[in-house]
Amino acid sequence: MEYVGRVPAPPLDRFIDDIYCLTGVPDHRLMNVPPMPSAHLFLHLGGPVRLWDSDCSVPPAVFTDGWFMGVWTRRFLFEYPTYVRLVGVHFKPWGISPFVDMPAAELRNRWAPVDAVWQRSVDRIRNRVGDVASAAETLRVLEEELRSRLAEAPARGLDLVRHTGVRLETSHGTIPVGALADAAGVSGNHLANLFKAHVGVTPKRVARIYRFARLIVSVDALRPVDWSELAQAAGYFDHAHFSREFKDFTGHTPTEYLALRRRFPTERGGPQGLGPMPAD
Repeated sequence: MEYVGRVPAPPLDRFIDDIYCLTGVPDHRLMNVPPMPSAHLFLHLGGPVRLWDSDCSVPPAVFTDGWFMGVWTRRFLFEYPTYVRLVGVHFKPWGISPFVDMPAAELRNRWAPVDAVWQRSVDRIRNRVGDVASAAETLRVLEEELRSRLAEAPARGLDLVRHTGVRLETSHGTIPVGALADAAGVSGNHLANLFKAHVGVTPKRVARIYRFARLIVSVDALRPVDWSELAQAAGYFDHAHFSREFKDFTGHTPTEYLALRRRFPTERGGPQGLGPMPAD
């Protein structure tokens, strides 16, 4: 598939890592997605997309237009249609908050139809993009929509969450949450409540996901992998805990995951390049 993406212009870049278009025939239709430090908006201009939660008690979902999803703390699976035409927004963990009029916790580990959050937006974007718009034009339309949806004034506590979240991002989750609260001049409970409101999960959970993401990014499947060394570099100092969390987040042991990466090498650069793995 062809990936075209870019970082949006300020002030959107404070909340969004990238916006992108993904088009073409997928090499693999069913993908297994581990937790990543992000929230997302997907507008699907092609066929329907199917999603499954790794929690078997949650019913699967089918979206024909698009969906929002908040930060996920467990893996899920999605199935591409036979031909993909997808427009995506890769929000920072705290980034979805100023664009939706609902608590971020309501989108944690959940998919929600776009029109349930942004009423009548899908038809408007479809009408502006049409069937033949270039990727550049599609991204321009999407960026205009995002800019029109950005709240004029930050909600209470969002600036503190963003500042603290950036520190977690740059440290790959290794800064103790207590130190973050002390530096911000607030209690740990207050910081946790602000994160639940604007991210949907606690800063401790965000730190865990950043730590795991750093580990995944550091895996070079073309070379021998010393899992103990990578785990320690990412901040895991208990090998048993690392092994349990890795299996929880990916559905595989480290050895199984590495075998998949070697069997199905991925190109870095697109949102599908790291983390998601074929499940079919």
